[in-house]
Amino acid sequence: MIRPVTPTDLPALRQMLQALSDHDGGTYPVASEAALADALDRGLIHALIHAQGMVIYYADFSTHRGEAGLYVQDLYVTPDARGTGLARALVAATLRHQTWGARYITLGVSPDNAAALRFYTKTGFTRRGYEMMILDGQSLKDL
Repeated sequence: MIRPVTPTDLPALRQMLQALSDHDGGTYPVASEAALADALDRGLIHALIHAQGMVIYYADFSTHRGEAGLYVQDLYVTPDARGTGLARALVAATLRHQTWGARYITLGVSPDNAAALRFYTKTGFTRRGYEMMILDGQSLKDL
């Protein structure tokens, strides 16, 4: 059953985030349970969980479309559940659980993750043609 995360789910949610990081090469840190709880409490993120997967998402807005959307920040399915339709079900569940009238879903995917690219393409996602960038650390302080 896919359902919203509760405080008791935070250890499992964090474990899945760590597994996602490890799958991606383990090159980035994962938020602490406290940071996840704070972000959920403040409405910065929303999260759904299943025994074999999770999705974290938040509201998006396109000034080009003039419409609300939904950004999938993290999607993870355990290796033994891949290919079962769970990832698609988790993405679909975000639309049922969001409350802001999302008219589209957007996400980022590593160009090196061929399996994820196949899944998203098969699901109907198309490339936007933008390169995602980040400003943090000393460069952010210098700003």
